[in-house]
Amino acid sequence: MEKFAILIVGRGKLAAELLHGLGSPTISRVVRWDDRDSECSYRYMVIHAGSGRELNDVIEFCSVTESVLLDLSTGDSQFPVTTKFPVVICPNVNVQMIYFMAMVKHASKYFRGQDIRISESHQASKSSKPGTAIYLAKSLGIPEIEIRSERDPKVQNEVLGIPSSFLDRHAYHEVVIRNPEVEIRLETRVLGKSAYASGLAKVIDIVAGRKLDPGYYDIVDLVINDI
Repeated sequence: MEKFAILIVGRGKLAAELLHGLGSPTISRVVRWDDRDSECSYRYMVIHAGSGRELNDVIEFCSVTESVLLDLSTGDSQFPVTTKFPVVICPNVNVQMIYFMAMVKHASKYFRGQDIRISESHQASKSSKPGTAIYLAKSLGIPEIEIRSERDPKVQNEVLGIPSSFLDRHAYHEVVIRNPEVEIRLETRVLGKSAYASGLAKVIDIVAGRKLDPGYYDIVDLVINDI
């Protein structure tokens, strides 16, 4: 299988974790975006985990090198309508969570018109949009504005049951589906940071094994098609 040098775009916590935690048979090296080889001597796969300030340069780079771009920016990125290279939209890179998102997406038709509520909780420092919750809301036909977000550590610990040791790095999601007779609750918890690097490594392996034409792809669909 072809190996890729991985370029990490971003300066935040997630980008730092990925820079030092990625490893798989398809990864030859992991490099900061600012340290990329200007002569493009490597086959690159670009991971955009930034705020968007480098996005125009990233798009130009991927257009020239025909590199695959994995966008982890949870819906904040502004892409052109058409693209000259493959763009994989990744609101989450934890594989178990991707399976959960796929389950909700494929079952959503059975719950149209019912009372559906979506809640999410992340560490208080998270300022970007909750990409997974937005994906779940779109799948279930719920307006993004109706997502309930929690950032209060006291509530997270005492009400949601997030252990104190993970208040600074966690992801909690709850989907509640109600009709007059039945209530269904679906809850997910990701505690700590290790699940993101290991999950992204698996995602990179899956993408590396596919011949993707230029265009936009949903990571949920790619992962499910790979099973």
